[in-house]
Amino acid sequence: MKLYYKPGACSLSPHIVAHELGLDIEAEQVDLMKKVTASGADYLQINPKGQVPALVLDNGELLTEGPAIVQYLADQAGKLIPAAGTLARYHMIEALNYISTELHKGFTPLFAALFGKREEGVGEQVCRDRLKQNLALTNQKLSQQDYFCGSEFSVADAYLFTVLNWAKYVRIDIADYPALPAYLARIAERPGVQAALKAEGLLG
Repeated sequence: MKLYYKPGACSLSPHIVAHELGLDIEAEQVDLMKKVTASGADYLQINPKGQVPALVLDNGELLTEGPAIVQYLADQAGKLIPAAGTLARYHMIEALNYISTELHKGFTPLFAALFGKREEGVGEQVCRDRLKQNLALTNQKLSQQDYFCGSEFSVADAYLFTVLNWAKYVRIDIADYPALPAYLARIAERPGVQAALKAEGLLG
């Protein structure tokens, strides 16, 4: 399998999951501005969506969208995710969707504003306030349990860790949410997370 990624982007989530599971996976960096891979390939020929992550399976089939990819990877090893068909699995899907739609997408307009690309009709402060509300909900959850879906690390934590690390780039101080810095530190200590961060050149 081959994972296409941009350092620190949402593709860090499946990169973490792959390392946590010890999967034999190749990873190649993508320049999303130029749509070119590190080896010089036209990325749009690999993934017409032009975004990361993208996972090319051993049979050549393409799988995109982070929440789908992390579920696929976890199912290969039978770890980091509840069994298919169980209520716990649906709660995991619920968590991945929440992180994707309420947190991940909450950062998008703030990143756009950094580059002068404000979304028409959407005020930056409105987006910022909405994101802070969801960070507060996340903080409340993590003040009651060690991981996003309970007492054990899961694919949801790989995604949440990735997204929460974006706060510093958009001038949101997570110290305002006491459970979040401790959570990030706890996740960052994991060997699989360290390996993924090192592979993406994100360790100082």
